[in-house]
Parts: sequence; structure tokens; C-alpha cells
Amino acid sequence: MLPFISAMKPHRTELYQDVPSTCWPIVYSPDYNITFMGLEKLHPFDAGKWGKVIDFLKEEKLVVDDLIVQAREATEDDLLVVHTRRYLNKLKWSFVVATITEIPPVLFLPNFLVQRKVLKPLRTQTGGTIMAGKLAVDRGWAINVGGGFHHCSSDKGGGFCAYADITLAIKFLFERVQGVSKATIIDLDAHQGNGHERDFMDDSRVYIMDAYNRYIYPGDGFAKRAIKRKVELEWGTEDTEYLQKGIVKRDEVVFKAARSRRIPILMVTSGGYQKRTARIIADSILNLHNLGLIDKELATSGVENPKVEQMLRNSVADLSKLSLQ
Repeated sequence: MLPFISAMKPHRTELYQDVPSTCWPIVYSPDYNITFMGLEKLHPFDAGKWGKVIDFLKEEKLVVDDLIVQAREATEDDLLVVHTRRYLNKLKWSFVVATITEIPPVLFLPNFLVQRKVLKPLRTQTGGTIMAGKLAVDRGWAINVGGGFHHCSSDKGGGFCAYADITLAIKFLFERVQGVSKATIIDLDAHQGNGHERDFMDDSRVYIMDAYNRYIYPGDGFAKRAIKRKVELEWGTEDTEYLQKGIVKRDEVVFKAARSRRIPILMVTSGGYQKRTARIIADSILNLHNLGLIDKELATSGVENPKVEQMLRNSVADLSKLSLQ
């Protein structure tokens, strides 16, 4: 989750577009989902979870296709706002993509197929996160039903993360939207978000809170130096207990903290290593709607900009009670 506070240089990009007020600030594209001869099933990550989330939201009659903002694919110029050209060139080698996605057979595929079937969906999700960042500022909140590639930094991918969409969304706002000069990243995925941490290591404008299992991937000690508020989970927290207390409720806590202070907030959906992940994400979004924390109305003008630290003190205190000990 990325609550955005207080941004600079105007720049033309096809990702920043006017969105009809009738649309929810929910960004998605069917192109998010990765399907290619069953190869996606060789990785425990559910590469079709994004479409399932939308299907659940449609079943509950929260959204219909015409009310969803259609994500656009991030172009090379968009990606170069953060990524080095050297890194993007590396993605033209199938073995590099196979390593990043942790799907060995990708190594043997022609790169044009890898680009179309694997990287294009990830670029579209990345474009969606950038678009949702601008929507969050305009509307007060936004959700990208995808993205959250927090293991990717400007010059290195990993952990199924090929593009640094979190870093990109924030830097786009800093450079292209007037009034945004600070941001907070609240990373609640089970894994440490070492990608955005490395990107913002020496950037005082970005405050990072990260709650994660200290014993699993990536264990990036260097990246931990960028975390301002670290919540390291111990072994022993059972899946059922955590999912009951740490997904729907945790999202509610963060949204309440941001919306009560009129701080624009962007949510990305990040991990998906269980078959029930899509249902839980949908339930979280439905819960936010039922509580009145998300709606279609435009945010009121004159968004206040309280200090990042104050918002974090309040939300972190609550988050720490959700069994993150």
C-alpha cells in the first residue's frame, strides 16, 4: 500500500489520462493475466489471480467492465524513468527472465514469445500502478488490481518481479504532478520489499514501513537499511490466524488512517502464492467499500498534508496489534 503525500515537473505520458467520473478509481486489464501453455503453473504464484479478483467483485456487483479504468502498458520511455537501459536490455534474454520469474522452461523460449506472454502482462500491470498513482491524487484513493513488484529495483529483478512499479509510480508523481513531494510505502506482503528499499535508500522524501517474515526470501540485509519502521515476523504465526487478522483487517486499518486524514492512498495487490489469495483480496476491497472507505465520488478539494510520521505512529500502533508479533 502506498499512501501518497504532498509532487514537480510536468511531462507528457500516455499513462496519465483523464478518467470519466463515472469510473471507479480501480485499474485493471485482462492483459494482466499470464497464460502460456501451462508454463505459468510451474511457479507457485497464481498468475491468473488478478482476473479472479475482478470476477469476484463482479459477482458481488461492485463493478462492471465499463466502470473499471483500463490499464495501459508502460512503454520503454516510461520504464526508463527508473530503470537503466542496461537492465531493460537484459530482459531481452530469455534466461534472465527465466531467472527473475523462477520458471526454468522460459529459458528455452524465443524472447519474442517471452516478451509477449510474460513481460507484456507485467508491463501492463506496471502501467496500471503508475496510472493508479495519479488517480489516487485526483480521487483520494485508487486500487491497481495488480502490481506490487516490490523485489525489483532500477537495475535488478527477482522474485517474479521484472519491473519496479512501486518506484515508478512514486517517481512519476514526484516529477509530473504538482504538489507531491513526499510518499510513504506501507509494505505488508509477507516478503521484504527489497526492490523499492534499494531504490529509495538515500531518498529522504520516502518513508518505508515493511512488515515481513524475516526468515524467508529475500533476506536483503543491505536493503533493510532503508526501512524506517521494520516489523519482522517470527516463525509460529499460522496461516489461518494471519489471514484472519492480517489481510482484510490490516487493509482496513491503513485505509482508515489515510482517509481520515485525507491522505491520497494507492493499493497494489502484490503477492499471490495461495489459491484463495484472489478471494481474500476481493473480500478486502468489498470490506473497504462496505465501511465507506472507498467510493466512486471524487475526493474533496484541498487535501491536507499532515506529517508522515504522525500518520505512521497511529497506523503502525494498530498494525502491530494484528498479530504481527
